[in-house]
Amino acid sequence: MVVTLPEPQGKQREVIYLPGQGHCVVLGTAGSGKTTMAVHRARYLAGAPGLGGPTLLVTFNRALVTYLRSIGAHGRNLTVENYHTFARGYLRYATNQHVVICDFKDSLVEKALAEVRAVAGQRAVASRPLGFFLDELHWMAGHGLTEETAYINGARRVGRGTPLAPADRAVVYEVYRRYVALRDQAGHTQDWDELASNALARLKVDSTPRRYRHVVVDEGQDFTPEMIRSLAAAIPPNGSLTFFGDYAQQIYGSLMSWRSLGLVVPNRPVEFEQNYRNSRQVARLALAVSEMPHFRDVVDLVQPKAPQADGPKPTVIRVARKEQQIQRAAEYANALAADRQVAVLMRTRDHEKVLLQHLDKRHRITRVHKQLVGWPQGPGVFYGTYFAAKGLEFDSVILPLCDSDELPKLSEIEAHGLEEAKAREARQLYVAVTRPRTELVIIHSGTMTELLPSELSDLFTRLGP
Repeated sequence: MVVTLPEPQGKQREVIYLPGQGHCVVLGTAGSGKTTMAVHRARYLAGAPGLGGPTLLVTFNRALVTYLRSIGAHGRNLTVENYHTFARGYLRYATNQHVVICDFKDSLVEKALAEVRAVAGQRAVASRPLGFFLDELHWMAGHGLTEETAYINGARRVGRGTPLAPADRAVVYEVYRRYVALRDQAGHTQDWDELASNALARLKVDSTPRRYRHVVVDEGQDFTPEMIRSLAAAIPPNGSLTFFGDYAQQIYGSLMSWRSLGLVVPNRPVEFEQNYRNSRQVARLALAVSEMPHFRDVVDLVQPKAPQADGPKPTVIRVARKEQQIQRAAEYANALAADRQVAVLMRTRDHEKVLLQHLDKRHRITRVHKQLVGWPQGPGVFYGTYFAAKGLEFDSVILPLCDSDELPKLSEIEAHGLEEAKAREARQLYVAVTRPRTELVIIHSGTMTELLPSELSDLFTRLGP
């Protein structure tokens, strides 16, 4: 079953018919209909007389690909893929070879780090946890800065609260160098992070006709600069790339901007402030979250306008013990799922098995994840992570484990420091808070996370002791 794609409203119609040649950037707040506009834009570009041609609608999240297809992103000349499927497919076509990707990067980086610590232990940065180095290597690859001099001396590292000194960058680069050597020994020439740079390098020398005339990017704030650069290189001179994004929902670091992506936009980006998804009460909370100190370094932030739709205030529930939170979340989901779509979202997947034990199996239950092959319609319970829910919407959303010792995650604090961890985790939580149309339930047992406004504010209805 396919859901009828909502008709564009007001200025949304203009986006569909933006020029069909060159680069276009559309920025919008959560709930402003970016995904709806992206699908309409892609369908138009695929079939417009004279202008139309093969079109790629690309996003980062594979679960969102399934959702996009369910709301009408399909048809002649229209392909819907996540970025890594596109890049891997292109390289396979361009080289006529199977593209092997290293799937055990974490373990190789961990081994490389152990080797570096044995000789560079005197530098404090060498004692940072594995997550710090994985994040830094991801940033290097995502920005195409894996050459030693460019990384150590030339790169302005955005998205880190305290910049690394060149001597510390040298330690990081040595970890990267040893990781690459270990990966080569294992018979792998690339990992998922480097796929974009390899696709871009190939596209720069590829003179064959392009497969797609148009590319439409949904949830573009999650793409690395190298991903966007490769997509821009994948269109012909008479083609177009349309970028839809919301930097309040950016998950990889901060201080990023569409301006760093290599796009040439002759005019200002189109901005959408109107929130069509959330009730006025949910939108007020989302706005309050975006105005907290953790969002101080967001660039290209579109300030939302409060919607007119009315609903209940977000509810904060305090239970006595942390282990009761998952059960209480399941109870609420079971009560709501008879006539609406309700999602239980958590920061990680650690508690999903426990949640599943408490969900009523008489309801349709869907785990939102990258292997999802179809998008169920009608009432039911969905569950997954904040990240897996990006771009999706539900009637009701329940967020357990919103305690101060859960958000930000300890692993994020250890890897990035407290302030940067707050900034990163606040964006994840913002994604979750903006998923419901009308009803939001937040559950905690100790002190509620400081990534949300005080539970004593007038933004919430409070239940429990």
